[in-house]
This record gives sequence, C-alpha cells and structure tokens, in this order.
Amino acid sequence: MDAQPILIDGRLHDLGDGFTVRRLLPVLQARHVGPFVFYDHMGPVDFAPGRGMDVRPHPHIGLATVTWLFEGTVRHRDSLGSLADIQPGAVNWMTAGSGIVHSERTPPEARAAGQRVHGIQVWVALPRDHAEMAPEFHHHEAEALPCIRQPGVELVLIVGTGWGAASPVKVYAPMFFAEARLEAGAELALPAEHVEHGVHVIEGELAWGELSVAAGRMAVQTGAAVPSLRAKVASRVMLFGGAPLDGERHLWWNFVASSRERIEQAKADWREGCFGKVAGDEQEFIPLPPD
Repeated sequence: MDAQPILIDGRLHDLGDGFTVRRLLPVLQARHVGPFVFYDHMGPVDFAPGRGMDVRPHPHIGLATVTWLFEGTVRHRDSLGSLADIQPGAVNWMTAGSGIVHSERTPPEARAAGQRVHGIQVWVALPRDHAEMAPEFHHHEAEALPCIRQPGVELVLIVGTGWGAASPVKVYAPMFFAEARLEAGAELALPAEHVEHGVHVIEGELAWGELSVAAGRMAVQTGAAVPSLRAKVASRVMLFGGAPLDGERHLWWNFVASSRERIEQAKADWREGCFGKVAGDEQEFIPLPPD
C-alpha cells in the first residue's frame, strides 16, 4: 500500500441461488489491511419463503471470523458446540486457532417467512504466537458495543480500539472494525493509533483526502498522516485496520497460515476427517476443493 489512499473495486462471486458476494480483500493492491486478510460484502439478497442460506460445515485455521449483518439472520453452529443466531448489531466472534468447523444457515423461522440478507464477512489473521491457540467463540449483544457520537456522525465500534473507546470483543492484535453513519457534509477522523486503514462505502459517497469513494467501493491507506473522511452525501460506511501483520500469510480455501506446510497439514486433516463435528449439523460438509 501507498501513503495515499488507493481504490479497490473487488470481484463478484456467485455462491448459488442468486446469492452473490463482492470480494474486496485480498487483492493485488492490498493483500491485507492491518490483520484483515479477507473481506466480503454479502448481498443484499432477497430469499423467497422456503429458501435460504446453507453454508455447510467447513473448517478454518489460523484466523478469527466475524459476520456483521445489516439485515437478516444467520444461524451459526460450530464444533465447540456453539449455537447462536447472528442478527444485525450483534457480534459473534469465532477464533479458529488450531482448528474449528462451523456452518452458517438460515434459521427455520426465517426460511419459512423469507428474508433479506445483507452484511459483511471478514477474516482476521491471528498473530503467529496465537495461530495455534485453542478455538473460541464469543457472542456480544448490540448493547455491549460502544456507540460514539460526533457532530453529524454515529459510529459503532465492533472490534478493537478507536475514537477513545474499546470494544469488549476479545482480540489478539491492535485493530479496529466499525460501522459509521455520516450526514451529508460531516467529517470523521480515523483513529491515529493504527497504522493501516480501510474504508468501505455501503451507501452514499465519501471524500478521503483527494480521493472519492462511491458506494460499493473500498479504499485503503497506510502511513502516519491519515486524511479525514468527509461525506459528500448521507453515507453508511465500514471502517477497519490496525497494526501491520507480523509477516505474510498464505491463504488457501478457508485456511490461513504462516507456512505452506501448515496449509498442507490442514488439508490432510480435513480430507481424513480429523477436525471435529458441528453439533446439530453432522450430516453434511463441504469437501476439500481440488488444488
């Protein structure tokens, strides 16, 4: 990354049943921003009654995941025995560490009624000294997250530190992840304690220094001098970043690791059934894809 913000368009991926995501990280211009190594914008997609999301059980290592929803409900189950319905404003933070398996499906009630699903999914690489930690899962209701108000700005700090506040979500490296709403003309300074910064515009349009960032696009920046954001129109944005990663990471399928050997071990473990089972969702799984 450069000291000046650079634009990222991302790529559309069709996950089937009309459910598309725009993958914004990783890209050639930015393999990671702080510890964030993967960033998907899901939907919005309208599921008709009887239809829904069905991400079958699959494994992760070396990372933490969070799904941040604007609309809809997603049921999370994992091999620790966790069962939680992810809803707008709440945080379900899953730390994979040495290995976890989880599934993400539409709950029966929402499937029967039909619903719109819209949100963000991110992966955060764990520091090397925590990459093999025991897996964890933590749920935080919306009321537990800091809400920061400035002139023309409302901001929820989902994870990490910034704007003089700290989220209760347990993390292992300096970072921030927030959702902000800005009125037209409002300005917002990004947290100066972090070195790398990313801005994703969900609705509206921002000026970030000399750069214009329209809805659906992301911009990333690194350096000591961090331009402020200014909303050209009323805008809804995601803000994220943190300290630089402690070394490059290899990403293959759902695995993140500092060495290719660890990736190969995870592939063998999934192929041979060495990961745990998802309680309540034991019948299906996503097979290991071909190399």
